[in-house]
Amino acid sequence: MKFLSWNVNGLRACLQKGFLEFLKESNADTICLQETKMQSEQADFELPGYTCYWNSALRKGYSGTAIFTKNSPISVQYDIDDSDHMGEGRSITLEYPEYYLVTVYTPNSQDELKRLPYRMEWEDAFRTYLIKLDQKKPVIVCGDMNVAHEKIDLKNPKNNQGHAGFSDQEREKFTQLLESGFVDTFRRIHPKEIGAYSWWSYRFHARGHNAGWRIDYFLVSERFFSHVQKSEILSEVMGSDHCPIELDFE
Repeated sequence: MKFLSWNVNGLRACLQKGFLEFLKESNADTICLQETKMQSEQADFELPGYTCYWNSALRKGYSGTAIFTKNSPISVQYDIDDSDHMGEGRSITLEYPEYYLVTVYTPNSQDELKRLPYRMEWEDAFRTYLIKLDQKKPVIVCGDMNVAHEKIDLKNPKNNQGHAGFSDQEREKFTQLLESGFVDTFRRIHPKEIGAYSWWSYRFHARGHNAGWRIDYFLVSERFFSHVQKSEILSEVMGSDHCPIELDFE
């Protein structure tokens, strides 16, 4: 099975930059998208063989997630069982016989950490949600989690210390999530790999200089990790300020 995850930073824009060609060439079983910035009724494309699930934000042109999959799930859930965290289209869960698949677009703490208090509430609610799922069957979690966990996960950790995506608070919440029984698959397989990033600012030619951050993840329940065959960052794929990431498992 091949799963992909990609923050497309506006799917309609990404469609003009080779998205459908990439999806066809990848032959992925499932692709999870974040920051779609569109409503499902605005989709004017066809994906033969895939069923599409959308969770769009109430605010048009903002946030949003989607999953396109070849494999029909047992059930589908939108959002995370918490009324305080609805309306921004941040999560979709597909249930399969052997596991849950969750895609997530974690709220950004914004400049000067203006939204950090909400982000902390979201982190606790999302972790609680995943733990409940994990008590039933293993979980695969993917998406833009808007945090570089360790210094190795961004080009300039010293200059970005305390900024959104690399604050102590956000990093600690990610640590708590891993300690709740989840594995960062890329870092488990590539423990010392440097220069492995999934997002680059559009400013200062950051991508050309590989001055990036690794903020997109595939996490799995610890007991599911033995099924993982590959976890990679597809940094050569263009079309967004993020690149896709890939998880292969048996």
